[in-house]
Amino acid sequence: MKHLTVGIIHNEPIPKGDPNWESSADILAQVEAIEAALAELGQPRVRIPFTRDLSRFVSQVQAARIDIAFNLCESVDEDPLLIGHPAAVLELLGIPFTGSSAMALLLSTDKLTVKRLLSASGLRTPPFFLYEGAEVLRPAGLHFPVILKPRFQDASIGIEQESVVENSIDLLPRLEELYGRYGAILVEEYVAGREFNVSLFGYPQPRVMPLAEIDFSEFPADLHRIVSYKAKWDEDSFEYHHCPRIFPDTLPESLQYTMRHMAQECFGLFGLRDYARVDLRLDAQGRLAILEINANPCLSPDAGFPAAVAHNGMGYTEMIGEFLRLVSLRLAL
Repeated sequence: MKHLTVGIIHNEPIPKGDPNWESSADILAQVEAIEAALAELGQPRVRIPFTRDLSRFVSQVQAARIDIAFNLCESVDEDPLLIGHPAAVLELLGIPFTGSSAMALLLSTDKLTVKRLLSASGLRTPPFFLYEGAEVLRPAGLHFPVILKPRFQDASIGIEQESVVENSIDLLPRLEELYGRYGAILVEEYVAGREFNVSLFGYPQPRVMPLAEIDFSEFPADLHRIVSYKAKWDEDSFEYHHCPRIFPDTLPESLQYTMRHMAQECFGLFGLRDYARVDLRLDAQGRLAILEINANPCLSPDAGFPAAVAHNGMGYTEMIGEFLRLVSLRLAL
C-alpha cells in the first residue's frame, strides 16, 4: 500500500470533572493508539479535531492534504444528535473514511429508529415505548421490570442500576428525572439473561469475530446484571472490576449460528460499513433479543471490538492496517 496521509478526525473531550467526562476522555486513548499503529506502519498522519467551527476544520483538512481519514467522532461538542455530521462533511469533501456513512450513523444512534427497524424487519428485540414528557401509556404486552435508556446517548451514558425499574409506582418519577437530564427516554422490557457482543469486521461482506460474553457471575443478587456507566468507566466501582469480557468456547453451534446471522442481518439492514458490534441477550427460554446496534464501536486497545479482533488472531497494528486497506479501496470509486 502506498503511503497515504491519514487524518485522524476526532471530537474534542470535555474537561475532567464534568458530567460523563470519563467516557468523553476515551477518545484520546483511541487517537493515541491509532497514531502509534500508523507510525509503526510508516503512514503519515495528523490529528484534526471536529467541532462546530466548521471553517476551521475544513481549513485544517485542506492544509494537511489528507488522502483518507479515520473517523472517530462520537459526537460534536458532546451533542450525540450530531454524530453523523463529521461523516457528512467528509463525504462532501470527497475524502474516504473509516466506518459507516453519515446516514448509517444517524440511523443506528437513534434507539427508537433502531427498535422500529428491527421490529419491522422481523428481528427480535424487547418490547418498548418512548417517553417524551407526557403521560405514561405503557403498551399491552410489555411487562416489568423495564430498563430506561436515553434515546440518543451511547457509551452507557444515563444507564445506572436505578435504570432498571421493577414496578409502575417507581416508573414515572424515574422517567421524569432522566427526561430532565437527557430528553426522550426509551423504555424497554428488561431481559434478565446472558449478554453477548458480536463484532463484525470488513466490507461489503463482514467477517464475524469470536463471540464475546459479559460475565456477570460475580455480581451479588442486589445488583442488576447490566453494563452501566459505572461498569464501563468508573474505576472505583464494584461493577467496573466484576463484569469481564470472556470468549466462551462451549456455546452450542445452533446458538452461535443464530447470533452470527442476526448480527449480519443488522449490518445489512442499517447499511453499516467496515466494523460494528451488535449486543444481544439470551433469556431463560433460550430466545435471543437484539439490544443495541453499534456502528463504529470504540477502538481503544482494551475495548470490545479490538479484543474480539485480537481473539481472532489479529494484533492492533494489523487491524489498523486492515482499516487502511478497506478505506483505500474507496479511493478509486
